[in-house]
Amino acid sequence: MEQSAEAMQNASTVSSWAILALGVLAAVGGAAWVMSRISADFRARNTFERITSWVLLACSAVAILTTIGIVFSVMLETVRFFGKVSPIDFLFGLQWSPQTAMRADQVGSSGAFGIAPLVAGTMLITLIAMFVAGPIGLFAAIYMAEYASDRVRSIAKPLLEILAGIPTVVLGFFAALTVAPALRGWGESIGLTVASESALAAGLVMGMMIIPFVSSLSDDVINAVPQSLRDGSYAMGATKSETIKKVVLPAALPGIVSAFMLAISRAVGETMIVVMAAGLAANLTFNPLEAVTTFTVQIKTILVGDQEFDSAKTLAAFALGFVLFFFTLILNVIALRVVRKYREQYD
Repeated sequence: MEQSAEAMQNASTVSSWAILALGVLAAVGGAAWVMSRISADFRARNTFERITSWVLLACSAVAILTTIGIVFSVMLETVRFFGKVSPIDFLFGLQWSPQTAMRADQVGSSGAFGIAPLVAGTMLITLIAMFVAGPIGLFAAIYMAEYASDRVRSIAKPLLEILAGIPTVVLGFFAALTVAPALRGWGESIGLTVASESALAAGLVMGMMIIPFVSSLSDDVINAVPQSLRDGSYAMGATKSETIKKVVLPAALPGIVSAFMLAISRAVGETMIVVMAAGLAANLTFNPLEAVTTFTVQIKTILVGDQEFDSAKTLAAFALGFVLFFFTLILNVIALRVVRKYREQYD
């Protein structure tokens, strides 16, 4: 052992000196090459721009290749999952229970992998969140862009954007300890049965969280509408509210749609608030007073702890991620089509 340690130390010393020597040689060679290129007719600007373009191209390629790598890695695991579970059962099944047993003689050796309850829960919570964040965020943006004074705007906008910086785990605690008990108490006072963990509680708090995404982006888009459009509307005798409704909002529609799509994507990808306020129960229901679950919650639940990547239960998380990828892709395509259609009209 002492001989091995001594040999390793000698090898480490030699390698350190070799690295130092190579570094010195590279520095000397680079300096010599640079000095040989410096002359009166050397176009430094053109060379710098060429190097910059190659660096930017490399960064773009890394981003694109990273996205492609993520998609293909998820796709390969999804194909393995579909080798164990039928795609028809996965896409159209009405029960979700991925708890498979380790041995065939155990109870629950075959799970249920229908994503219909997850789709219903995800859509329900997202709709509730957008019903909260959409009107409030858009009206707040209209007020700050068109009605508020500079002093009020300088105070109100930063305060509103603070919501985007609150950790989601804090919002989850707020939903579980404050909003959910309050909703349950209000429901009991009018004779309704509200679950201790409900889609309504999660949706309300999630809507509060994504208000800054809608308001901030919509405010920037509304402010980007040319003042000449407003002046033309005022010259025709329109009031301020009519100008906003008939001129400003239609001109800003592409950006507002993009803000809503970003908010929807943020709501679909939220996990902590749903875990703490809506629960883990995969119920196929559209009742906002019951407990539901979402795609991201199930992915988090499945990929916790040591995993056996040959089981359908673990591979189901990649299949869920692949479905979420296509869902967000469809949202982006819709947003691009709307932006392209209405931007040409107001250019």
